[in-house]
Amino acid sequence: MFDKAVRRAELDDLSPHELRHTSASLAVSSGANIKAVQRMLGHASAAMTLDTYSGLFEDDLDDVADRMDDAAAKAFRGPAADRLRTVTDSQGRPAGPETSTAQ
Repeated sequence: MFDKAVRRAELDDLSPHELRHTSASLAVSSGANIKAVQRMLGHASAAMTLDTYSGLFEDDLDDVADRMDDAAAKAFRGPAADRLRTVTDSQGRPAGPETSTAQ
């Protein structure tokens, strides 16, 4: 049935395995959790899924970096940020909160 449908659609080089990869690619690109993709594909472990499809996650690294930058920027704004900043003594060593003042 599959081969007949592929020929009728003029997709002669398409295999069921390629559809499996397409399905995994679409799931990853839509933000699916790796454990969900693992279960969808029937892999024994998430590590196996990651090993097979790790190339699909390359673009995610930029998104993660952007979100981390945004979170850091929010954390270091305003009065609360003063408590988080490292304060140093006259020799550049971290000073304890009881002996330091916000810079």
